[in-house]
Amino acid sequence: MAEDQEAEGAGLPNSAGAIFQLFRAGTVRTRGELISHSGLARSTVTSRVDALLGAGLLREAGENLSTGGRPPKTLVPNFEAMTILAADLGATHGRIAVLDGAGRVIADTALESRIDAGPAAVLTRLVAQWKRTLHKTGRQASSLCGIGVGLPGPVNAETGRLVQPPLMPGWHDYPIIEYLAKRFDVPAFIENDANLMALGEAQLAHPNQPSLLLVKVATGIGAGLIVGGQIYSGAAGGAGDIGHVKVPAAAGLRCSCGAEGCLAAVSSGAALVRQLAAAGHGVQSSRDVARLVQLGDPEAVALTRKAGQTLGEVIATAVSLLNPSALILGGDLSLTDDHYLSGLREVLYQRSQPLAIRNLLVATSQLGDEAGITGAAALVRQQVFSAAAVDRALSRPSR
Repeated sequence: MAEDQEAEGAGLPNSAGAIFQLFRAGTVRTRGELISHSGLARSTVTSRVDALLGAGLLREAGENLSTGGRPPKTLVPNFEAMTILAADLGATHGRIAVLDGAGRVIADTALESRIDAGPAAVLTRLVAQWKRTLHKTGRQASSLCGIGVGLPGPVNAETGRLVQPPLMPGWHDYPIIEYLAKRFDVPAFIENDANLMALGEAQLAHPNQPSLLLVKVATGIGAGLIVGGQIYSGAAGGAGDIGHVKVPAAAGLRCSCGAEGCLAAVSSGAALVRQLAAAGHGVQSSRDVARLVQLGDPEAVALTRKAGQTLGEVIATAVSLLNPSALILGGDLSLTDDHYLSGLREVLYQRSQPLAIRNLLVATSQLGDEAGITGAAALVRQQVFSAAAVDRALSRPSR
C-alpha cells in the first residue's frame, strides 16, 4: 500500500517516531532486527521502543523462533486498541463509521442530514451519532486517536477550513476542526469528499496504480487526484473542482454556485433530477436517478448517457494534461449500469491524446459508499501515525 511505502521511506531511525514507521511497514519486527537495520545502540533502541510501548503505539505479539538463547519478542503496532471516527458527508446524506487504528470498520451507519442545514445542525447530529455508535461498539473515548471527515466543498490545506463551498451555505471558514477536536479531545482533519474517495480507492482497491483520478458524480460533481499515495489539493485547495468548468452544453443554465454554464448544470445528479422531474418522473435525488436507470427507463438512460458524454469533454482535457494511470467514476451516478461511464468513455477516447489513454484503467468505484470512509480513515492514519506526529505526541505530558 502507498501508506506502507511512506512508512518505509522514513529513512534510518533516530527517533521513536521514525522507529515506529519501520514497525508500521513491517521492515523490522523485533528489537534485534531494529538494531541490525538501524545501527543504533542497544540502549537507544531500548529507550525508543519502551516509549512506544508505554504510549500504547506498539505491543508485544509473541515470540519469534530463537537462533539460540531467549526467543526475541515480536513487536507490532497496537492498531487494534486504537479507534478512528470517520464521516463522509454529502449534499443530501452521509455515512459515519467507527474504525480501528488499522482502518478496519467496526461499525458504520447512514447519517440522514442535508448539508445545507448549516454547520451547527449537521455537526451536532454528527457528534451525537458518533457517540451513539461508539457506545454500541463498546469502545472507550480514551482509545480515540483521530477524526477524519469528508465534505462536498474545497478545503484550504493551510487553514483546514472550507472555502466558499457552493452547496454549503454557512460553512465558509467555519472552524470544523476546532469544533470536533474540542468535543473528542483528539486531532481532527477535514478534506474534500472526492479527494477522500480517491484516497480510499487508491489505497484499498488500486494500491499498485501510481496515480489515480476519481470523479464523483452525485448531487454535484468533483474530482480527487492521488499521486504517489498523496492527495494533490492544489495551491488553495481548489484542485478537482471540475463541476464548475464552463461547457457549451450548459450555456444559459444557472448552476447551484450562482453562475451560468457550469458542467454541473447539465451533468450532475441534481441536473438529471431537474430534467427528469420536468418530464414527469418522480425523482428527488441522484440515487432516484440511478434507480430509474437501473429499471431501464429509456428517457433516464438517454439523459444519463448524454450527461456522461458532456463530462467526458472535460475529463478528456484532464486526462491529457495529468496522464493518470487510473480514472475511476464514483458517486451515485456510478450506479447507473455503466450508462454514465460508457458516455464518458466514448468522448474520452475520442478527444484525449493517445499516449494518455494507452494504458489508462477506466472503471467505476470498487468501494462504493465505503470509499469516503476508507479515505477519511487513511487521512487520519497518514497524519497521526507519521514520524513527526508520533514524536510530538510522545513529547506531550500524559493527559
